[in-house]
Amino acid sequence: MFELKIPGAGTLRLKHLVFDFNGTLAVDGHIRPGVREKLRELARDLEIHVITADTFGKAKLALEDVPCRLTILPSDEPHDEAKFKYVQELGPQQVAAIGNGRNDVLMLEEAALGIAVLLEEGTAREALLAADILVRDPLDALDLFLNPLRLKATLRR
Repeated sequence: MFELKIPGAGTLRLKHLVFDFNGTLAVDGHIRPGVREKLRELARDLEIHVITADTFGKAKLALEDVPCRLTILPSDEPHDEAKFKYVQELGPQQVAAIGNGRNDVLMLEEAALGIAVLLEEGTAREALLAADILVRDPLDALDLFLNPLRLKATLRR
């Protein structure tokens, strides 16, 4: 469990981190250096989830040594709705969602905390507007939870 009192905004109580894969944790199917180690560290206190279309077919191998729940979405269903439902099932008030694409918008909006990531793939305008925070890469997103005063400084009123 991750708990942080944010002045003027209440207390954030998180149990789950839900990530998109490509464009968020990985570029062209290759996970960014340092991400595995930080995910393993965060998995001590939070449940890590990765929900992806797995465009490059590399998510399972890339995450094999990371304690996380990997969900690969079938191509025949709307991914934005599937990610939204996933967050709803976990209990959105306990979820931080991290993504970059249009198909991440609903989960970013639904989660207690939405974080948009800007990697080489870019960030969809809609995802940026749906997020509470924009970071430049996944390490910055992960560091918000490893160094919570950064998160407090960004979200305080």
